[in-house]
Amino acid sequence: MNVARSPDELPFRERAVAIGTFDGVHVGHRRVLDAAVAAPAATAAVTFDPHPRTVLGSPTALVTTLERRLELLADAGVEDALVVPFDASVAALQPTAFAETFLAPFGARIVTAGVGFRFGRDRSVDLVSLGRLGFDIRPVPLVEGVSSARIRELVAAGELRAAAKLLGRPFEVEGQVETGDRRGRLLGFPTANVGVGDEMLVPPYGVYAGAALSHRAAISIGVNPHFGGSERRVEAFLLDFDGDLYGRRLIVELWERLRDEQAFADEAALVAQIGRDVAAAREAEPPR
Repeated sequence: MNVARSPDELPFRERAVAIGTFDGVHVGHRRVLDAAVAAPAATAAVTFDPHPRTVLGSPTALVTTLERRLELLADAGVEDALVVPFDASVAALQPTAFAETFLAPFGARIVTAGVGFRFGRDRSVDLVSLGRLGFDIRPVPLVEGVSSARIRELVAAGELRAAAKLLGRPFEVEGQVETGDRRGRLLGFPTANVGVGDEMLVPPYGVYAGAALSHRAAISIGVNPHFGGSERRVEAFLLDFDGDLYGRRLIVELWERLRDEQAFADEAALVAQIGRDVAAAREAEPPR
């Protein structure tokens, strides 16, 4: 998939364009994307970064990084993606200016979006306004109960299986594997310390079952209270994995919450509990 931040970076051709922030690329977003893919034209997506709500004064935890969002858009069949750098000037655009700046220059003819899509000055940019400008608009009904906001609520409550149903896949955290304290290796359970950005959605502190790199994993999210930590860490122990992950980008699926994080009476009790966590992760079922 080609990714651009300006329409002139993409070749001009007749396009069916899906518009939205697409944070999470959940099952509702997939319907919007499917409508564009099914149209008789090249498929493109127009998305926004940073998240419009954050720019407009309502900081919003992201379900997916931009990199992951673009990967999921490509998986959905999008051929070209235009990432609009969202700022106050974009937020103030009226329909004609939005169309002339971000749609017409690279050949948009068909436009798909959820029926509630709107932004711009006085929220005037919507499918009706774009239809008046000559675009073939294709409103896509919302999926009842599915939204990025609802997914954030479920993840924040640790309800990962419910969130997975709305996403159409397991909830994920991701980041570059960083050097940690190396305590896991000394305890017999070497973990990958995943550098998850502060702007990203993360579930409550605790221990989770999940997977990474096609290996089941036991994942700890928290501050390592047994060792008196204060900085949030996301650490994944990949079962039956032998290799060096330092510096690699790692996408970690979180399937279910196993327990709260806790401090232990001694190191032996900690190691015994980690063993039970690993056994539980080995038996856990992925969300369906």
